[in-house]
Amino acid sequence: QVQLVESGGGLVQAGGSLRLSCAASGRTFSTYAVGWFRQAPGKGREFVASISGSGGTTTYADSVKGRFTISRDNAKNTVYLQMNSLKPEDTAVYYCNVVSKSFTTPWGSWGQGTQVTVSS
Repeated sequence: QVQLVESGGGLVQAGGSLRLSCAASGRTFSTYAVGWFRQAPGKGREFVASISGSGGTTTYADSVKGRFTISRDNAKNTVYLQMNSLKPEDTAVYYCNVVSKSFTTPWGSWGQGTQVTVSS
């Protein structure tokens, strides 16, 4: 089973950018679709974006369309989330996970996540 570790979070001003990384272990990483999710204080975990194993299909939540871009480098066993035009409401702990064929349903174990804080 693939294991994923998130990194790249931090504190940024509104309008700024961050790039998150999701590093995976396992030789069959390219066969897994991977998604990013986030959980803001006092709220449930929500879907942000996902990408197919080949990278050919991407899916985004309406709240991040046009601002976030998901990509992957299977040679490096890594999925990225480029976040531009960040808003205070993007503040959350961000997690990555393997997702089902629906591209929005996580089915693996959750890691520690990486904190993103956007100041106004």
